Amino acid sequence: MTSRRTFLKQFTGATAGLCFVGCPWVEAASALQAGGRVRRREVMVGGRRVRTIDVHAHVNVPNILELFRESRAQLDNPTAATDPQWGPDNADERLRHMDEEGIDVQAVGINPFWYRADQDLARRIVQLQNEKIAALCAAHPDRFVGMGTVALQHPDLAATQLDEGVKKFGMRGFVIGGNVAGEELSAPKFHPFWAKAEELGTLIFIHPQGFAEGAKRLQGNGALTNVIGNPLETTVALSHLIFEGTLDRFPGLKICAAHGGGYLPSYIARSDRCTTLSPAPCRNIQPVRKRPSEYLSQLYFDSMVFTAEGLRHLVAEAGVSQVVMGTDFPAGWTSESVDHILSTSSLSDAEKRAILGETAAKLLRIAE
Repeated sequence: MTSRRTFLKQFTGATAGLCFVGCPWVEAASALQAGGRVRRREVMVGGRRVRTIDVHAHVNVPNILELFRESRAQLDNPTAATDPQWGPDNADERLRHMDEEGIDVQAVGINPFWYRADQDLARRIVQLQNEKIAALCAAHPDRFVGMGTVALQHPDLAATQLDEGVKKFGMRGFVIGGNVAGEELSAPKFHPFWAKAEELGTLIFIHPQGFAEGAKRLQGNGALTNVIGNPLETTVALSHLIFEGTLDRFPGLKICAAHGGGYLPSYIARSDRCTTLSPAPCRNIQPVRKRPSEYLSQLYFDSMVFTAEGLRHLVAEAGVSQVVMGTDFPAGWTSESVDHILSTSSLSDAEKRAILGETAAKLLRIAE
């Protein structure tokens, strides 16, 4: 097997064929200004320079769709995979945007859309994507870290891909969806994947792909499949991980949920209350070991809640140690993630530094 050192040497600078992408209904990287690089904004908190780390940023690898066309496999999320706004970009444009906003490091990953592919096709997709992500990170090691991909529909293969992703490609985490072709992440079939993730101590970032079961009611104005569907998908996924005992079985997991964890942190008290009612409708044959709210301290959440009050509340419910900065770049949801944290007056300087980058540096194993 090719060693990680040999692989990175082979691929340093070989970033051709890597595209930067966002959510399918928002104009993305093409909106970035053209021209030369700008001076990097240096973020200061309490007179100290802070290294800022974005845990939620998207890329895409071209030619994946060609693999699907060749095999005639079904796309799990065809809109996200084929939207023309997911067009090619280059690292210079992305770095220019990061410099303007004050983002020092981005953890870059891909939203999964291959969960219906057979094992052979899925293996090829993951291999190509992880190679391209690793090449980008090798070309700019001080600015990017890789969030790898796995074929989670084949749990044993996914566990192997986790191991290879960390040891060969140098991945610092992995992006998965909120369900796997309709199956919950808490299903026993996925235990080999979770066991390997816990063993490796690698971050698993859950990014939703909408809430397919509610597609009919989410039609119409307001982009509800995204605005409501995405956070709802994350809420359901995390709730199953809690109530089906996955977080009890694998207490060492490092899971980060996109978009502030959906609705779960905002209304976790209802889950707590349900477990105490008599009769207790939330209790099952094998009840969870703790109150649902106590599991928030086993999870991490990005900062994409948009207001100072939202961030204050997320910190109050989950703890400042569980919150990391996310931008959803280049989806267009926010270009103010750094300022959002800096301007939240309820946070101390130490808490701002933690959210801006210190916690993410530990999770992603980014050295000083």
